[in-house]
Amino acid sequence: MNAEIEILRRKSRDSEPYLQTVTVDTGKYANIAELLERINREQLADDPVQWECSCKQKKCGACAMLINGKPRLACAVTLWELPEGKKIRLEPLKKFPVIRDLVVDRSVMMSDLIKLSAWLDSEAQYPGGELAYDASRCLQCGCCLEVCPNFYAGGEFFGAAALTEASRLISEADSEDFRRLSRGYSRHFYKGCGKS
Repeated sequence: MNAEIEILRRKSRDSEPYLQTVTVDTGKYANIAELLERINREQLADDPVQWECSCKQKKCGACAMLINGKPRLACAVTLWELPEGKKIRLEPLKKFPVIRDLVVDRSVMMSDLIKLSAWLDSEAQYPGGELAYDASRCLQCGCCLEVCPNFYAGGEFFGAAALTEASRLISEADSEDFRRLSRGYSRHFYKGCGKS
């Protein structure tokens, strides 16, 4: 099955974005990550699309991008789940500065965790339970920040990516760490969250 793939490209941070369309035989089970590799290998070898990818197993979050307008991981979106016969549009996440093509600078997430002092100064006990396990699975991919109307890179509201780390640590902290982490949580998450 052939599909048209529209890719929003940009040569550098300062250049104007442009749309490039390629037609590919998508096959039945390929995901977006495999599709991008195939496009780069077979059609755009002279000017490959820049994008990030590490594990291809939904464990690292590096391949986060907008796929048909929704923030998703390229390795997690199979082509058979997308509408048949329609265009597939790939764009970089919009809440972060674009470096090139589909690569964005998500370093603000690490900066926010540093500002939040999201670490423990003393030993902690793992509280266990389903909530702690779910919090530990966050990939720091930025998809949650992409859909959050209150987050913007460099703002005082750090969004759900920081909330996940802070709330997990708060639940494990002793009283001194608890007070420090709670202050950061209050300032950079609770006060700015519109609960959308």
